[in-house]
Amino acid sequence: MLLTCEVLQDNVFVTVVASIQYRPLAGKESDAYYKLTNTRSQIQAYVFDVIRASVPKLNLDDAFVQKNDIAQAVEDELEKAMSAYGFEIVQTLIVDIEPDAHVKQAMNEINAAARMRVAANEKAEAEKIVQIKRAEGEAEAKYLSGLGIARQRQAIVDGLRDSVLGFSVNVPGTTAKDVMDMVLITQYFDTMKEVSASSKSSAVFIPHGPGAVRDIATQIRDGLLQGQSASD
Repeated sequence: MLLTCEVLQDNVFVTVVASIQYRPLAGKESDAYYKLTNTRSQIQAYVFDVIRASVPKLNLDDAFVQKNDIAQAVEDELEKAMSAYGFEIVQTLIVDIEPDAHVKQAMNEINAAARMRVAANEKAEAEKIVQIKRAEGEAEAKYLSGLGIARQRQAIVDGLRDSVLGFSVNVPGTTAKDVMDMVLITQYFDTMKEVSASSKSSAVFIPHGPGAVRDIATQIRDGLLQGQSASD
């Protein structure tokens, strides 16, 4: 049975498909045969009446959820009405509730928009995780790089200290200043060699000569002494 009625709370039309299973009551076959000339039309009228009284009270979502309640209301009403005519209602089902085509399209669009919103949130969350992991990786790389530089500088300081101590012991009469001057000059020439050997280096102009080396050593010593006095 097909029935079109209006769901008043939403102001939309739906088509309700109902399935009614019935049979004559035992011992009342004559009533079922003679009392009604058109049993199907009579049952259909009762079904229409109950559905038109029940469905307009609901909104569209509740109509889908409460299909069993609607079917039970139809069955209860038919049991009372049709038993007097010798019929028994076996089962009542609300097979389908079909909204208007425009309403169905709107529902599909709402569902699609909700799914797109969920997908966008998931995508944003994934990008956020990637950015966090990338930032954590960069921070870890910088930390390890700084740790390596610190260890390198500590090794240089330890090497210079050992060189000064060893030279002072093996060469009597030398001072720590003499040893540091010699180390600085050695490093200076090593740096010049590396700059000239690199094919990717641009032209670099730096002062060269014994006087320049002495000035560099003096500036380094003065800086160390100033740092020491400031810390004291």
